[in-house]
Amino acid sequence: MPFGLVSAWNKRRRSKSQDHTDPWVYKPVEHWKLEDQTSQPIKRRRGSSVFTLKEMEEATCFFSEENLLGKGGFGKVYRGTLRSGEVVAIKKMELPPFKEAEGELEFRVEVDILSRLDHPNLVSLIGYCADGKHRFLVYEYMRNGNLQDHLNGLVETRMDWPLRLKVALGAAKGLAFLHSSSDVGIPIVHRDFKSTNILLDANFEAKISDFGLAKLMPEGQETYITARVLGTFGYFDPEYTSTGKLTLQSDVYAFGVVLLELLTGRRAVEINQGPIDQNLVLQVRHLLNGQKKLRKVIDPELSRCSYTIESIVMFANLASRCVRVESSERPSMAECVKELHIIIYTNSKGISMPMHKLRMV
Repeated sequence: MPFGLVSAWNKRRRSKSQDHTDPWVYKPVEHWKLEDQTSQPIKRRRGSSVFTLKEMEEATCFFSEENLLGKGGFGKVYRGTLRSGEVVAIKKMELPPFKEAEGELEFRVEVDILSRLDHPNLVSLIGYCADGKHRFLVYEYMRNGNLQDHLNGLVETRMDWPLRLKVALGAAKGLAFLHSSSDVGIPIVHRDFKSTNILLDANFEAKISDFGLAKLMPEGQETYITARVLGTFGYFDPEYTSTGKLTLQSDVYAFGVVLLELLTGRRAVEINQGPIDQNLVLQVRHLLNGQKKLRKVIDPELSRCSYTIESIVMFANLASRCVRVESSERPSMAECVKELHIIIYTNSKGISMPMHKLRMV
């Protein structure tokens, strides 16, 4: 049975073998392979490319503000150009000392998992830099940024309903791939799925990013018990939060929250609101069943000619089932993919009809 990278790393730390070297000293990616490999071949792509600190500095013009793309919990992300001429996104780890060990683990998990996964709806890891105490992750450059910025008007591109459905389907395919044993041989729970971790390429194809909290599920088990709940507030599976039981359905709940963001144009959490209005799921859950109630939650920025009420109702129903409190009542990601295909077909067929035949909201 293959062990997850984190458990393998902890095992090495606890062991009294000859491996007492400084964990911050550079080691090639081969050093981080899962300790107990099966005979199943590992599919590696470009993620094993190793860069130096000098190359990272050159690529980003010494981390100039002009190349800054954004900031996250791990650190800053820069636009960079490699010596080959390829444009990339470079994530630089910048953490306070008390979080460095945690950041190192997330870094190693990201490298290990993304180096072995290949899917069009997962962001591609080009390589990494582990030069001294410096840590960088190098990804393919996603020209259209993240989903949340588009929904909140931080970029100019308008996302009408067909485009939002396309993004939802792409993200669903990525999660379904992770849950279906992927290329690793056992299912993976992303554990931090959210709209800022859905990146959009030049054609608005959705790709899931940020695998630092991902968990390889124990072989043959559907539940992993953890004493520490990790993720992002607003996307937490209620069952995971209350019991510590992490399942594939924890990602389904987070996916449901993203569906609600796509439907409403609102954030998952509005910290300036009251306790109930602060949480998107609590705000709209009681409004998702029924056409009249749905009028109150549809994003007013959506062009009316871009959607049919039938597709909205089907989409809201799917979102409602994804965010149910009981994980057993939620659909699988494979089922979500199938339903989104039907919703896309229903909407495209409906908007092609003469306007007088459409049922107006």
